[in-house]
Amino acid sequence: MAQMYCVKCRAKRDDPNATPVTMKNGKPAMKGKCPVCGTGMYKIGKA
Repeated sequence: MAQMYCVKCRAKRDDPNATPVTMKNGKPAMKGKCPVCGTGMYKIGKA
């Protein structure tokens, strides 16, 4: 589970279905969806 910031809700939310991804520049990130509004969320850095 990763805690990410939702820009639309303006709150930190947990996403149990977050998946690890690698960005174009090679850095790790977590990608998920807000469980409340469905907006895509990202957390940059190792999780």
